[in-house]
Amino acid sequence: MIADDPTPADMTLDELRLHLAPSVADAAIFDGWSEEALEMAATQAGIDPDVARLAYTQSAGGMAMDMIRAWIETIDAAMGEALPAERLARMPIRERIRSLVQFRLDAVRGREESLRRALAIMAMPQNVAATLKTGWHSADVMWRLAGDTATDYNHYTKRAILASIYGATLAVLVDDESDDKAETRAFLDRRIEGVMRFEKAKAKWLAPDRDSFSVTRFLGRLRYPAR
Repeated sequence: MIADDPTPADMTLDELRLHLAPSVADAAIFDGWSEEALEMAATQAGIDPDVARLAYTQSAGGMAMDMIRAWIETIDAAMGEALPAERLARMPIRERIRSLVQFRLDAVRGREESLRRALAIMAMPQNVAATLKTGWHSADVMWRLAGDTATDYNHYTKRAILASIYGATLAVLVDDESDDKAETRAFLDRRIEGVMRFEKAKAKWLAPDRDSFSVTRFLGRLRYPAR
């Protein structure tokens, strides 16, 4: 913590929410995303547990979902600091996306049990809307860091696809017992390769200099076939 950062005692509830999030994730390995995990994190940080509870009761979805979202927000922020857009700009687009997703995977390693429990909570029917919003936001952060400036339908399709890839890769990570998570890395690489092939095919199909398909010309050829 740098000198200008506030101490926990001086933090607002929003600041406290993010400050405690990684410690709550550590405690959730043993206690789940529960008040017990929050109390453990608060006590270790020298914060009154009653004050800590106030930081996680401000939004819909309940305390557990809010703690999970706070954890994800800290990963979003850490990713932006570690992989700023100017650094990523020197990489091919495939490597930018792979690096961003891999950073997030590395950020949750050692907390696989917390992640497993978080995914179960996020999959509950009452949390689906909040989960989709959170996943969309993380995908948007990644694409913006990667330099994406699309404003048409590509803006939405890119984020939807990336959110899907990231979610599927997390599901592989929680059960991956291979050395250095090799199975997860291979899974991620295959998914990114598939997206790159799709993007290339889409770009070729939508290229402005591509011969456009003419229904009239096609029907004319059926009626008067070339000799």
